[in-house]
Amino acid sequence: MSVGQEKCEAVFRPAARRDMGMGMTGKVYPDAKTALDGIPFDGMTVMAGGFGLSGNPENLITALRDIGAKNITIISNNCGADNRGLWVLLENGQVKKMISSYVGENKLFESLYLSGKLELELNPQGTLAERIRAGGAGIPAFYTRTGVGTVVAEGKPIELFDGQRYVRESWLRADLSIVKAWKGDNEGNLVYRKTSQNFNPMMATAGKITIAEVEELVEPGDLDANAIHTPGIYVSRIFEGTDYKKYIEQRTVRPRPENVPEKAGA
Repeated sequence: MSVGQEKCEAVFRPAARRDMGMGMTGKVYPDAKTALDGIPFDGMTVMAGGFGLSGNPENLITALRDIGAKNITIISNNCGADNRGLWVLLENGQVKKMISSYVGENKLFESLYLSGKLELELNPQGTLAERIRAGGAGIPAFYTRTGVGTVVAEGKPIELFDGQRYVRESWLRADLSIVKAWKGDNEGNLVYRKTSQNFNPMMATAGKITIAEVEELVEPGDLDANAIHTPGIYVSRIFEGTDYKKYIEQRTVRPRPENVPEKAGA
């Protein structure tokens, strides 16, 4: 175990701390930088939730950039778009390897990969999601037909089940998971909205330490117990984020009726 990993483990163990004078559990922090205090180290593996630019832990990504940990392996659906999302970590030279399923619309990613400055482990999207879910569930490996007969299966065990070939995939886990939710309470229970439910919930279960940023932090009991997506037991630290941009990668709209040219002969 490296010095950085030992530091990460030590930070995780005292998570039950309580700031009794503030009436908050020890999971609540004022901002992203404080929530990350003592956790990042060079060579760490980070899971970052979200789908495209939706549901990105924007405050935590910025704070991770400012802290400056190097040689990071990032597990994420993608690595952001130009000037947005995880792109800022690429641009800052902090990322050694990406484990992803979608790498389009990122010219910097393309340039770094083709020049040999960035390692890439490309996964079918469903396989990536299941590898993360398996990591959180304590399942070291599973079999899937996805990728059989392609480069995805190269070097991996293949077995027959009911006459069909399946490739064995291994779990994914991380030193740190950073996730973003719509609402959370100060015990760490989380509720996501719409597209942000992609990858955030399973990543919250697969990190040694999980830090959540939320749009609104509420008191225990304010969330409908039946609506909670991530139970607080998985969340080590939580804070209320600020200044969310919620970018749209590709905005597609219909022309207004008055701007649609009339058809010839109409």
